[in-house]
Amino acid sequence: MIAMTAAEIAQIVNGSLTELSPDSLITEIPCIDSRKATTANFFVAFKGEISDGNDFAESAIQNGARFALVTRPISGPSILVADVGQALIDLTRASRLKMKTCKVIGITGSQGKTTTKDFLNHLLSSVGITVAPVGNLNNEIGVPLTLLSCNEETNFCVLEMGARHMGDIAKLVEVARPDIGVVLNVGRAHLGEFGSRSNIAKTKGEMITSLLPGTIAVLGNYDEFTRAMAATTSNKVLNFGERSDCDVRATDVELREGRAHFDLVTPEGRQAVGLQLLGLHQVSNALAAAAVATALGIPIETIAAALSTATASSKWRMELHEVGGLLLINDAYNASPDSMAAALRTLALLSQERGGLSWAFLGKMNELGESAGAEHEAIGRLVSEIGIDHLVQVGTKAFWQNEEKSEDREDLGETTTMHHFDSVTLASALATNFSAGDVVLVKASRSEKLEELAEQLLTVWKERIA
Repeated sequence: MIAMTAAEIAQIVNGSLTELSPDSLITEIPCIDSRKATTANFFVAFKGEISDGNDFAESAIQNGARFALVTRPISGPSILVADVGQALIDLTRASRLKMKTCKVIGITGSQGKTTTKDFLNHLLSSVGITVAPVGNLNNEIGVPLTLLSCNEETNFCVLEMGARHMGDIAKLVEVARPDIGVVLNVGRAHLGEFGSRSNIAKTKGEMITSLLPGTIAVLGNYDEFTRAMAATTSNKVLNFGERSDCDVRATDVELREGRAHFDLVTPEGRQAVGLQLLGLHQVSNALAAAAVATALGIPIETIAAALSTATASSKWRMELHEVGGLLLINDAYNASPDSMAAALRTLALLSQERGGLSWAFLGKMNELGESAGAEHEAIGRLVSEIGIDHLVQVGTKAFWQNEEKSEDREDLGETTTMHHFDSVTLASALATNFSAGDVVLVKASRSEKLEELAEQLLTVWKERIA
């Protein structure tokens, strides 16, 4: 954290000190899990639906935490406040104003935020000290936690910003004050919460309309909603995509063993890029990172080299496991219609290259509201159109097809066989039918927890080939 005295912090958060010297210099970073607290942390006692962090504050201090930010008195060094969440926001706002040399990048979009963050973390770390969240800490807790992890030596801070309601991103931008604001795309994720893509666009667009003067907007050129955001700001705009009029673009794109290779073109020149991450959809994420790096003045040679060496660093996102000739793609972290379609196309391509069967183990895509039925049906049709051999439903029966159709139907078309299982354990038994050369995709919304299925499939397969 940017160094402050305990007295400074107490004044910022309107709190009172206990067993903590006012002159103590605080440089530790925040932690919200008492079990993970160390001497490098101070503990923030959030009260959740299930547990109250105040109950674990003394335990965090015993584990080494310098002090605890609490809403009720405890035994040990602490700062007592009325509202821990507001105190964290206030402290982050004050800390951000002290970050004079660090460039802050905010990223939002319907899909691709975490992968773009990972690309940028790898890229920027090659030229300076970079802070980025582990996982997707993208809300009113995660963004402050990430910003408060920066210190006086940090050169870059990369932030993900998500939203559940209109106004959420505007609030995060106000606190984080990004030097560069990125909107990747406007898709159909969270349609159930926002009601329409237009409303999603307004919410994602808060990233651009809330930027301070003199900052830079980076916009994807993959949908009309994101393109239109350029008209909402007087700040400099860099757009990225695969059209010839994009400032940062990919040309001559081709897939080799499921991975994209292309020429990166920026105002600074042209360089070849060969991605390590799986899927054609990774091109847009790489271009977003390249556009940010271009805005920061990083040489194109450095950008291309970093993109070509970046590997998956976040769990359960197109995570590859190759065991005994079987290739399993664990993409169980999340799912929207767009990301589901991209993953299925990658599955089809890889199975064609390897000569084996394709298996799609799919769970529900949640938060789609009234469009859920139509969106799942569309994915079912896509499965058949691109020739996936086996569609394995895990969960509610018939959500990939019209409920009025026969539940006894066993195929979606001439090439696709459909299976249904109510549980992960039952579905994992299908691994006894796998053969070397087959490719397996596991994907669903996060709440479905299909990463457990991915693990069980690999276990059954390993037992079979042992």
